[in-house]
This record gives sequence, C-alpha cells and structure tokens, in this order.
Amino acid sequence: MTELAELFERNRAWAAEMVAGDPDFFTGLADRQTPAYVWIGCSDSRVPANQIVGLQPGDVFVHRNVGNVVVHTDLNCLSVLQYAIDVLRVEHVIVCGHYGCGGVAAALHGARHGLIDNWLRHVTDVAEKHADALASLPEERRLDRLCELNVAEQVVNVRQTTIVEDAWARGQPLTVHGIVYGLEDGLLRDLRVSASGPGSSEG
Repeated sequence: MTELAELFERNRAWAAEMVAGDPDFFTGLADRQTPAYVWIGCSDSRVPANQIVGLQPGDVFVHRNVGNVVVHTDLNCLSVLQYAIDVLRVEHVIVCGHYGCGGVAAALHGARHGLIDNWLRHVTDVAEKHADALASLPEERRLDRLCELNVAEQVVNVRQTTIVEDAWARGQPLTVHGIVYGLEDGLLRDLRVSASGPGSSEG
C-alpha cells in the first residue's frame, strides 16, 4: 500500500483537523445521515459536490456519473434517488453539470472513446434534439450551451421517474433543480428549471 501512503497521510491530517475543530465530529457523524439534498453530478474530479457548496459530510447524498446523466434503466442512479427520497426524505434533488465537460464535448463533436460512447449517446440525443439552437450559436459557445441543455433534459428525466412522481403523489415536499458549475470561477448558476410538482417549472 506504499502507493497510497500520501492519501493515508492526508486522511490522518484531515481527521485530526476535524477533531481539533469539533471533538465530537466523528461520533456525531456516525449516528447521523440526514441530508436535505441528493446531488446527481458529473464524475469529473474537479467538481466535488460537498466541497463546492461548502457542506460537511452527512449533508449531501451523492451520485456521480460521466455527463451527469439520468437514464430510466440505470438502476444505480435510480437506487440512489429512491433511497434518498423514500428513506432519507431529502427535500431537494439537484442535477449539476459543469461547463467544459469532457463527456458533453465528446458527444457534441462525435469523438470516439470506446465503451463510454454508448453512455454518452444519451447526451448526443440531447445535442441532436437541440441541433438548430446549437448551430445558431458561435462555435465557442456551443459546448457550454449543450452542458446547460443536458442538465435541463436530465431534470426532466428525474421528474419523470416513478420515484419522484410517487413522492409528489403522496404530497412529499420535493423540488428538482438544475444547476451548472463554472470551472473557471467556482460559481454555480441556477438554470431556473426547478419543479416542485407535476407540471410545475420555473423555466
């Protein structure tokens, strides 16, 4: 495990820092998982959910995949969503994309990378759906716009899951949001596509 020595050292330093700030930090954390949010984000290493919103462990339930895609046959994503909504009773589902996303870029430009091309086909479908709108933009703006459009489409997909539909049907407070993170400035943008019930939307 010498290859991971630096990670273990960093872990010990982090744990010590947490305890120095709050001696009961880990004791409390072990007995608590009451997040208000479930986060569906991109696997990109530059977009760590808790860190960019300044929340501690236990505050955000997280699912990440390449391109922050929500597919109705993806049992991994759906299981996370179901557990977060039905068991943890989160009140907010956040789909977060980011500008400059490599997966979205591959879908936009038709780049081939092997197996992942099949996964990114979902983003390619979004690009084809909005082909005219994307073509009307300057080339340098198209990638970021597709990142936004992809988030908006995934918000629709979340809203159409039986998990969210059932939660709304039983009157459970739940809002689905779409946001985008800027790698160059560290800021989040609200795409104003939030929905708190069937047919509701800011967009």
